Amino acid sequence: MSGVPPTSPLRRAPVQRRSAERLTRILDACAHLLDEVGYDGLSTRAVAQRAEVPIGSVYRFFGNKRQMADALAQRNLERFAERVTGKLGETGGGDGDWRTALDAVLDEYLAMKRTAPGFSLVDFGNQIPVGGRSAAPNHRVADRLTDLLAGHLGRRPDDDLRRVFLIAVETADTLVQLAFRVAPEGDPKIIDETRGLLRAYLGRVLD
Repeated sequence: MSGVPPTSPLRRAPVQRRSAERLTRILDACAHLLDEVGYDGLSTRAVAQRAEVPIGSVYRFFGNKRQMADALAQRNLERFAERVTGKLGETGGGDGDWRTALDAVLDEYLAMKRTAPGFSLVDFGNQIPVGGRSAAPNHRVADRLTDLLAGHLGRRPDDDLRRVFLIAVETADTLVQLAFRVAPEGDPKIIDETRGLLRAYLGRVLD
């Protein structure tokens, strides 16, 4: 886990390397168990057993399984931001480069949907119970993308840009969820329509 966000659900932040590695194992175990048994079947004891750590180590960081799932969602966002940053580093930048940036953001999101354990349940903001999607996670993602992309695109991270990215994130979230309901790996035609719709909207406001 690279850093602890200011709103972290952790009871205590890891200080020593050994403690940080133990936290990583706990979150990895939580993610895999979510895929295997779902949220209802998840327990702190099962996570401790899978992570091969004492149950006290789990409670050192988390008071309950909800806090573990929240921390997993925040770690997903951190890893997503790192992956997008890496992709952007391979490109140039500037006002005309938003299409490349859009592809990087959408492609990395799709990759995590397909490969990241536990992602289908917690995403970037804990969506448990399933169906209870709140607005907060998408605001968090939009703010993070604004901070990441503003400099790359040669723009100021002002309220107008944050609103643009929030609309894009909300749109992508809804349509990608639809694509993965239609097909396990994401319906390619719906994903293509999503990319086209985002390009049309962002082209109108960013070009």
